[in-house]
Formats: sequence, C-alpha cells, structure tokens
Amino acid sequence: MRRSVKDFVSIVAARLPIQEPIYEFGSLQVPGQEGFADLRGLFPGRDYVGCDMRPGPGVDRILDLHHIDLPAESVGTVLCLDTLEHVEYPREALDGIYRILKPGGMAVISSVAYFPVHDHPNDYWRFTPEAFTSLLKPFPHSFVGHAGNQFFPDPVVGIGFKKESPCLAGFEPEFLRWQRRHSRSLEHIVAMAAPPKLLPLIFGLHARMMSRLRRTP
Repeated sequence: MRRSVKDFVSIVAARLPIQEPIYEFGSLQVPGQEGFADLRGLFPGRDYVGCDMRPGPGVDRILDLHHIDLPAESVGTVLCLDTLEHVEYPREALDGIYRILKPGGMAVISSVAYFPVHDHPNDYWRFTPEAFTSLLKPFPHSFVGHAGNQFFPDPVVGIGFKKESPCLAGFEPEFLRWQRRHSRSLEHIVAMAAPPKLLPLIFGLHARMMSRLRRTP
C-alpha cells in the first residue's frame, strides 16, 4: 500500500456513496505494511471483509480473484488496490468483480505503471490509464485517472460503477488536489523535465537502483 493510493481511497470513502458489504481483494498486510495498509479505519462502522489468496494479517477470508467464490450481486463495494499487477488474468478478475457487485455497486482499483518488481507472490503486469479504461469496459460508467504526467503516470487509479454514475461534483475537485500533491515526487519531476527519448534510460537506471535497495538488508 502506497501513501498515494491510501489517500485516493480516503477521497472515495468521503466523497462517493459506499454500499456494503465492502470487500477488499489483496488485503494481506505484507511485512513492513502492518497497520498502515489496514483501510478499515477509512470506513468506520461498515461491514468490511479483507480477502486475499493467502492467510495473514488483514485477511478475513481466502478468495481467488480468478474464481471468486461469492454469489452474484452480493457485494456493495470492491477495493482492489495495487493488486492487479499480481493477478495473472486481470480481465477475468474484473469480470468476476463485476458479477459479484450489486447493481448500484462500484469497484475501486489501483495499480503501478512504473515500479520495481515486487513478488507477492508473483508480479505480472504494469498498467497505463488506457489499460484501466479497457479493463473497466464491463462497467456502464467508469472513472480513470493517475498522478504524474503522460510519460510517467503512477499510480493509475480507476472506479467502475455497475449501474449509473453518482454525481462526481464533490469527488473531482478532491481528486485534482490529490493528483497535484502526488505528482511532485522525484520521479515525476524528472519525467516532466527530461526529453522523452531519455526517459527509458533514466527510469531503467532508477529501477535497477530501487531493486538493489530492496535487496539490501
């Protein structure tokens, strides 16, 4: 769980109609994320179920996104945050999420566009905003956004609304503030300043540096 993603979810919780029960897929709090990755505090008093394919901190129920063992139209809100990169068949996962959502429910997703490989337990994908728009096609209405700019969109976030889209008048100004706040990292500044032809080299070097840092005891 990254701070930018947690801040995005806090805006969703405060500004959009949340139906219950809430199911979070990918709720396992991996070492170093205990407590910080717990999103229950953003939804006080709500029926909240943490799900993952593995047991551990933050997991109430073992479920596989490829074959979600839940009845159709039984879930109000789905959170799938920085998880889809670990799902081998993300379209199958989104189809399953759509199936279990109630007619007025919504799915909130986020993932990485540029990030070091992190095996929890496997790491398959990197997503662009266009990829999220494609993944959310089963939903009649969707919202897709990101921090950074077109050359460095990270994180990528999206919301799929199963029926009609609620009024976003209160959500959109908060999203724009979120976007500005989380587009000021060193990587995003480099992406805005460097010539586009140099970006693959710069980000390749940065990825190798981050990978070495992760392996340092």
